[in-house]
Amino acid sequence: MKEITQTLKSQAWILGSMVVTMWVVMIADTFVFRHQLQTFGIFPHSLVGLRGIIFAPVLHANFAHLISNTVPFITLGWLIMLWETSDLLVVTVISMLIGGLGTWLFGGANTVHVGASGVIFGYLGYLLFRGFFERKLSSVIMSLFVFGAYGSVIFGIFPGMPGISWQGHLFGFIGGAIAANFAAQK
Repeated sequence: MKEITQTLKSQAWILGSMVVTMWVVMIADTFVFRHQLQTFGIFPHSLVGLRGIIFAPVLHANFAHLISNTVPFITLGWLIMLWETSDLLVVTVISMLIGGLGTWLFGGANTVHVGASGVIFGYLGYLLFRGFFERKLSSVIMSLFVFGAYGSVIFGIFPGMPGISWQGHLFGFIGGAIAANFAAQK
């Protein structure tokens, strides 16, 4: 019981610190920097825009954007950690890199991409594909559960909604699927 409690505390601290970082950056960007931190987002096809691959997931356009990312970030992130806490770091990094690079390569000219949704779609891709690649009953059940709860957002990987980075969603999702394959191989 003590081990489970310690694991849950660890997971809460990890996810909590990630979310607190996003909120602190948003507060600072809004009230101190007057949205100038957005210049650290992904600017497609621009060398300076590559830095956004690292910084964009903690930057958000506004508080509504951040709020809409917070709950699925926590929920899907915690579901990933049900397998192993360290899986969250692996999925986050792979989703950030593939999602960010795909956005940088395929994003529209003269646009800036910010937000954690690419990473969230990476979490979604990981959770949906982990059951497919691992083929264990528990993983398949988790994949089906996540599909039932979040399957409708999958349409966010397609173009169509102005101001939404479908590129970040699509390539983050692909990154998550790659991470699921990697996890199933261990």
